Amino acid sequence: MTDPVSWFVIEPGWEVVAADGTSVGKVHAVIGDSGEDIFNGLSVTTGLLKPNRYVPAERVRGITDGRVELDLSPDAIEPLDAYEDPPPSQQIRGD
Repeated sequence: MTDPVSWFVIEPGWEVVAADGTSVGKVHAVIGDSGEDIFNGLSVTTGLLKPNRYVPAERVRGITDGRVELDLSPDAIEPLDAYEDPPPSQQIRGD
């Protein structure tokens, strides 16, 4: 077993597993504010042509290198809210 790691090192593509150890998807994006050290959650890809799911930070049970463990059952993943990437911010130019 590997040592726990910080949410700061989670990368897209890491495996996401349910409480029973079943693989339920891959990390699509980490949602949070690294400057303020606020981890909000994860956007998780659960399959081709399925919307990404938002997993709140409080449902993350553990983080080890390459793997995020949830406290949810495999059946509890699909009912989670879909996650849409926020639109890019507009550039503000001083003219």
